[in-house]
Amino acid sequence: MTPHIASKLECWIRGIDKTTEVLGKSVAWLTLLMMFISVIVVVLRYLLNIGNIALQESVMYLHAFLFMSAVAFTLKHDGHVRVDIFYRRMSKRAQAWVDLCGGLLLLLPVTLFIGISSWDYVINSWMLQESSPEAGGLPLVYLLKGMIFMLVFTLALQGIAEILRNLMAILGWASAPEHHVNEEML
Repeated sequence: MTPHIASKLECWIRGIDKTTEVLGKSVAWLTLLMMFISVIVVVLRYLLNIGNIALQESVMYLHAFLFMSAVAFTLKHDGHVRVDIFYRRMSKRAQAWVDLCGGLLLLLPVTLFIGISSWDYVINSWMLQESSPEAGGLPLVYLLKGMIFMLVFTLALQGIAEILRNLMAILGWASAPEHHVNEEML
């Protein structure tokens, strides 16, 4: 029975990981678009003395969209800030315990809190079709606020994959999770 359950869990984890990977790599291109638009805003403003609120807001929207879309990708690659004075010296199994407890006691509850506390905020914005308060601004504030639900969904989904991965490592059903930390950043 255990091998059957383990193979099912691994299949789910791979599916979630693949979805997160595709989304993360897809939205990474928004960084290039943000840079391009930022250059246009600077050239218009400082060389041609032309201000454009919609272009300025589009950079902010793209930044928010990128952040909210890629947060699960960052979790998958263990790219969040971690104070690991003790963690890096632990065995893979002990690390799996820390990550499992962190996922169950911190990640999922905080993600659920974000979803619940932002519900009215996002729904009201959609009902009003909220737009920018600035003259010439983008009429898409409700879409931007709706991205909060994408953040909650993708982060919770990847959090569940990480919890399952760590549980499998603790039970000896799979090897301990490999974190893709960039060593140069340490």
